[in-house]
Amino acid sequence: MPEQEQAVTAERSHRKVREGLVVSDKMVSTVVVLVREQKPHPLYKKVVRHTTRFKAHDATGDCHVGDRVRIVETRPISREKRWYVERILEKAK
Repeated sequence: MPEQEQAVTAERSHRKVREGLVVSDKMVSTVVVLVREQKPHPLYKKVVRHTTRFKAHDATGDCHVGDRVRIVETRPISREKRWYVERILEKAK
């Protein structure tokens, strides 16, 4: 059995992973996660901040506004949901 477990983790290793802040939990089993990134501009090399909002599947309903979470890319769950909450990194205070 351990060989099968390794195969599953090897298959899933290529999925995108992001960390962000939950900004909305008003939907059923869905949270909106704000991901902030800093990238250098390709030509001018100035560091530019980007923010992106992802809708992520929260099956347990444990996420609330202000939580830091890790989300992982998955198959399309609905029209806009292509991510799911892997785990909560830090609860809101």
